[in-house]
Amino acid sequence: MPPHDLHATQTVPPTHPIHTLLAAFPLAFFTAAFLTDLTYVNTAEMQWANFSVWLITGGLIMGGFAALAGIVDFVRNRRAVRRAPRPWFHSVLNVAVLGLALVNAFVHSRDAWTSVMPTGIILSGIVAVLVIVSSWTGTTVAHRLSTGAA
Repeated sequence: MPPHDLHATQTVPPTHPIHTLLAAFPLAFFTAAFLTDLTYVNTAEMQWANFSVWLITGGLIMGGFAALAGIVDFVRNRRAVRRAPRPWFHSVLNVAVLGLALVNAFVHSRDAWTSVMPTGIILSGIVAVLVIVSSWTGTTVAHRLSTGAA
């Protein structure tokens, strides 16, 4: 009987961290949009609402690039990703984040107070929470794939 190495792990094809790098932008942009909405509500200074629209738009653009990179990673590593815990949960969360952020961008395109209160700030808060959870689950999946623990 051959000896069994308890420390051996599966070999995982090397991947580029481009998806992880791009995914950091929507996390930062959508979270910052919620913070600028909160600041607008407390100051009524219209420039904060403008910042929110710019941040949401930047998050959507970078989220689209991150999604493309994630799809490429998924296609290249189908077998490993299927064994990973919760890869579909991460994907569904990302679709929800981008969909709600798109609706939020349209809500924020209204004028003055109605662009943020009450719908805009609620959507920004929901998107911020969802993008944090999605980033957490995506990082967990990526870490398990890179260590062969999937």
